Amino acid sequence: MGAVLALASVVLVALGIAVGSQGWEPLGTQSEASSAILWDIRLPRSIGAWCAGALLGLAGAVAQGLFRNPLADPYLMGSATGAAFGVAVLLVALGSIPGTATGLAHLGLAGAGFLGAVSAVLLTLVLARGVQHTLRLLLAGVIVGVVFGALAALVMFWAPDVMRAMQAFLLGTTGFLGWGSVALMGGVLLVSLAGSVVLSPALDALALGESTAASLGLPMRPVRIGLVIAIGLATGAAVAQVGLIAFVGLVAPHTVRSTVQPTHRALLVLSAMSGGVLLLAADVFSRWLLAPRELPVGVLTALLGGGYLLWLMHRRPA
Repeated sequence: MGAVLALASVVLVALGIAVGSQGWEPLGTQSEASSAILWDIRLPRSIGAWCAGALLGLAGAVAQGLFRNPLADPYLMGSATGAAFGVAVLLVALGSIPGTATGLAHLGLAGAGFLGAVSAVLLTLVLARGVQHTLRLLLAGVIVGVVFGALAALVMFWAPDVMRAMQAFLLGTTGFLGWGSVALMGGVLLVSLAGSVVLSPALDALALGESTAASLGLPMRPVRIGLVIAIGLATGAAVAQVGLIAFVGLVAPHTVRSTVQPTHRALLVLSAMSGGVLLLAADVFSRWLLAPRELPVGVLTALLGGGYLLWLMHRRPA
């Protein structure tokens, strides 16, 4: 399966380079000016979309293993609404600063999204009083998500002018990705994946139950801290760059499990690759479907992901 996903990634990157604002543009027909668009805009956007999807797929696989719940997703600890709150607050601040450069504004928004996501995860840990109890951690994440979502809505209600600027973030977009975003997400992906793979034997043990994992002599508290850090870093980096992308982190591990039954070591790697393929495919399709208009990629992943889970539910009746 890994070879198939790798081949699909290469093909989709090539398609991503060939699909522009006017739809399909076969490679080799571009002028020198449009060649610069290929390598400076479309290529980093395609690679960045793959990296963001890989981060969400990895975080989803870790979350499902940590909470022992196949419906767990990367946003379970409030990181999504925390990022939305951070972006909304910064948009209000930027609105009071005349002449703010677009590039600087996007850099600030990415940082605000990341800080908001990490802050939500940290608050979840504080409310859960650490990571000792999985159920308490899960409930704290739900509470934090609801509260930060309400705060983000309150900021938009207080300053309606930011709602249009928030639209791209809330619907999800890969349009702002550049080589800097690729480097950042690639680095976070390597760190998060390496740490998760090292801790993957603990996820295999947790699948048998917390008491079984503890009886095996595993240091569960440091393991949980490491896994929560991996989820927070991966989710925060992805959300900060592409906004709220629905269902990728939830669907990617399911697509892997529906094909093979790997241990968590292989599941984490394959889920990351699957998430990258899913988001990149959705990005290419969203650019081509309504060209020259562009469909928000988060809307497309929500429709396709929801449809896939409904099909999976009817295929495997309880």
